[in-house]
Amino acid sequence: MSHDDYSEEYLREILREARSIAVVGASTKPERPSNYVFKALLDEGYEMFPVNPGQEGKEIHGRVCYSSLLSLRENLGRSIDMVDVFRSSEAALDVTKEAIEIGAKVIWMQLDIRNDAAAKLAEDAGLKVVMNRCPKIEMSRPTWTGRLIHS
Repeated sequence: MSHDDYSEEYLREILREARSIAVVGASTKPERPSNYVFKALLDEGYEMFPVNPGQEGKEIHGRVCYSSLLSLRENLGRSIDMVDVFRSSEAALDVTKEAIEIGAKVIWMQLDIRNDAAAKLAEDAGLKVVMNRCPKIEMSRPTWTGRLIHS
């Protein structure tokens, strides 16, 4: 798959099918993109999980922060659907390895984050991949079909 452009249908399908999302690099600071994207996805109806070792045990928008994806899975006893990466392009490879290990279905790298080796590893493991995109922005496009209701 080319990661230079994604069809609207591909992105919509991912956002429709995902129910739970872990935000790796989530911040407690309201001015940080990882904080307000987390809140927007939470408001959209997703089951949200912040992941940041420096914020472990703290709450972000009422959700307890985990130190890693592995810690999240251990505490939940199950996997999550999508991992949203707010880390550097270099760090995305290790995050992707953890996402595969916990059984995630999607690895989504935020704006300006691209790691082709991580994308290949994820796709070889059966995950869908998005790079250099923001789900909040995708949901704000005029073609978006409205609020998601997850139950």
